[in-house]
Formats: sequence, C-alpha cells, structure tokens
Amino acid sequence: MTVNYRCGFVAIVGRPNVGKSTLMNKLLGQKISITSHRPQTTRHRILGIRTEGDYQAIYIDTPGLHLGARKAVNRYMNKAAKTAFADVDLIIFVIDATRWTEEDDNVLSMLRTVTVPVIMVVNKIDLILKKEALLPILKKHSKKMNFSDIIPASSLKGVNIDEMNKLIHKSLPEMPPIYPEDQVTDRSERFLAAEIVREKLMRQFEK
Repeated sequence: MTVNYRCGFVAIVGRPNVGKSTLMNKLLGQKISITSHRPQTTRHRILGIRTEGDYQAIYIDTPGLHLGARKAVNRYMNKAAKTAFADVDLIIFVIDATRWTEEDDNVLSMLRTVTVPVIMVVNKIDLILKKEALLPILKKHSKKMNFSDIIPASSLKGVNIDEMNKLIHKSLPEMPPIYPEDQVTDRSERFLAAEIVREKLMRQFEK
C-alpha cells in the first residue's frame, strides 16, 4: 500500500433532481446509480467506490431531501438521506445553477450543523447560456455558508469532474483502503439489475 494513502466516505446530498446520481456516476467513471428526469429516482442509499492510485473515495448517493414529506415513502427517503450526514469525512452539496428553492434552503440548514468539510457543486452550468452570468451566481452562493470549496460543474457534460476528483482526494483522511481495489459498489448484481429495469421503465414513461 502507498505511503500516505487516503480513504474516506463522501456523501452526495441535495434536493431532488439536481443531478446527484449523474454526478456520482461521473466521479466513479462508470454507471452505478440510475438516473432520470423524474425527481426522487434514487430511493436507497447507494455506495459507489472509486480506487485510484493512492486513494479510495467511497461515495454515498442519497435520495433527494425535500419539504412536505407527507407520504411514507418520502419520509423514508428523507430519513435515508439525512443518515448519510453521519460518519462521513466529506459532504458534496449539489445544487442546480439555474434556480435556488426552499428545498435547497432546507438542505443548507441541515448542513450548517455538520463538522466535516462541505463542497458546494453548482451543477448544470451547461444550461446557463451567458457564461458571464455564472460568476455572480457563484459569488452569491459562496455567502450562504463557509464551504471548503465551490465548484461550477456539469455532471451531464463532465465539466470540472477531474478538478472535483483532485479536491476530494486531498480532503480525505489518511487511512488504508476499506474495500478491495476491484470493488465498485456494496450492492448485489441482482439489485443493480433491478434498478436498471426501473430506470428503463421510468424513462419510457417520460416520453
């Protein structure tokens, strides 16, 4: 094992439909978590493991946190997302560059209580046609909390993914790897196959 090896858990959080699962897939370099345009596509905590050189990042893709969780399934997904805040070494807070909502405020209020570094990822910058509008957006969000970093990104287009991997690498604690080098998730092949079927069905209904 490499000297000064780094390893840790990274929670990816945010309101529904901001691109958390797409981001995790890009950070991993392969598809683990299903995606669709429907909010709350992710219903379970899904672990994705990236082992690269002298570090292992263990990503937790969470269901979207939202307000007004009256349905039992929504309450369950909120609880699953909130538990991801515990026992992690780093949190990635994903927002949509094109709009900020009450649900983003809700997630932000929870993040103000954590003691680990929080990186804000301002996602979907490919939807901002006038690039000069991006700087004021980043400046405004930087004042919301003392984030360790703020990264403009497009998880769909892969913009700034390499830079994000470098930041995550240096943010992880020094410790040996937890999982074998060739393991990419804690989920079974049967679970992943069922999720892919669910994704195809949801995408069919989107048409």
